[in-house]
Amino acid sequence: MNKYDIIVLGSGPGGYVTAIRASQLGFKTAIIEKENLGGVCLNWGCIPTKALLKSAQVFEYLKHAEDYGLNVKDASHDFDAVVKRSRGVADGMSKGVQFLMKKNKIDVINGYGKIKPGKKVDVDGTEYSADNIIIATGARSRELPSLPQDGKKVIGYREAMSLPKQPKKMIVVGSGAIGVEFAYFYNSMGTEVTIVEYLPNIVPVEDEDVSKQLERSFKKNGVKVMTSAEVTSVDTSGDGVKATVKTKKGEEVLEADIILSAVGIKTNIENIGLEDVGIVVDRDKILVNDFYQTNIPGYYAIGDVTPGAALAHVASAEGIICVEKLAGMHVEALDYGNIPGCTYCTPEIASVGLTEKAAKEKGLDIKVGKFPFSASGKASAGGNKDGFVKVIFDAKYGEWLGCHMIGASVTDMIAEAVVARKLETTGHEILKAVHPHPTMSEAVMEAVADAYDECIHI
Repeated sequence: MNKYDIIVLGSGPGGYVTAIRASQLGFKTAIIEKENLGGVCLNWGCIPTKALLKSAQVFEYLKHAEDYGLNVKDASHDFDAVVKRSRGVADGMSKGVQFLMKKNKIDVINGYGKIKPGKKVDVDGTEYSADNIIIATGARSRELPSLPQDGKKVIGYREAMSLPKQPKKMIVVGSGAIGVEFAYFYNSMGTEVTIVEYLPNIVPVEDEDVSKQLERSFKKNGVKVMTSAEVTSVDTSGDGVKATVKTKKGEEVLEADIILSAVGIKTNIENIGLEDVGIVVDRDKILVNDFYQTNIPGYYAIGDVTPGAALAHVASAEGIICVEKLAGMHVEALDYGNIPGCTYCTPEIASVGLTEKAAKEKGLDIKVGKFPFSASGKASAGGNKDGFVKVIFDAKYGEWLGCHMIGASVTDMIAEAVVARKLETTGHEILKAVHPHPTMSEAVMEAVADAYDECIHI
């Protein structure tokens, strides 16, 4: 009864997708989860944050109803109800995963799993065995020594999603996707927000033009942005919290009700038996080959615990590749150079491939095109003129090297660039593919036209 073809440890978007694909391929499959099915992404990450952000976006529309010729008097929000809606969306998605487990005849084992030698897993004292064990235990909020989290005044993303009351002032430390999404949400709800970023630009992994645009948009909406700044200490002894921030100009003390630490993630690889089995770890990541096998035969790892990008869609893709390889299918290794990244603040950010700076550092001869949404009819009609689409091509061969977007709905537009790059589409082929008008997505074609000096509308 306790013997399986595949056991998956962890049920996030890596784990549960892996289990479903394994079952589809005929493997007898079990999945182990210590909390709720769906992992952090469905319960405390991707999905509930998008619900919060949608509430913030709707509230923003209400506050600016006059811009659309509408009269909405005394628009207000109920913070508790906003949080409750977000939790309801998360609960619904988790129940959806439960349904998928039953539909695909996957055994769900509730409890804390630890791998053991001999391709076994111990779950709270009960032992299970499998021909293949796939580790998909994900990650959590990383803590800095200068910024220890107490869950009340210094919090991580998990607490930020379900605060008992809305803070009047908040400091957000770190401006990656998590940091700027929560900065937008709380600012929209009326909290006074300050972002503290160690590097010279917010959203530092993005193209510099995107970073500068987001900073302008945030400042226009009242978010204070401090770059090249570092929180060196915090004092939580009073009613609120005081943060000492080191900048180029010297030290500054900021006061707030709450500090949100959004400085990255820490993998969940402690106390899961890696040392007992002898699995090699380097810099907080489990080392794997192109098909996610660890150094010990029969043990695999996918998702945030491995060196690839810590993104839900990456974890899902890795898991599918892993089990399809186990099934003997001919599969390609994942192209980590063509992974899209999306950030869901307003304006949204989406990107794939090389930034302009990275392309130049590689010594490539490039063509760069840019189309502002201020010149887009659809963006103007929707009242969403902030942002642009930027494209980067190899000047000699027309290869699409990178695409960077900031603006309304761009997270739904980036897939065009991902698919085109996968198909090795050239700039001229994008230019000659007719894009519908009026749409936000035609800005992609316009940006390509700009790169080749054929743009009509700017």
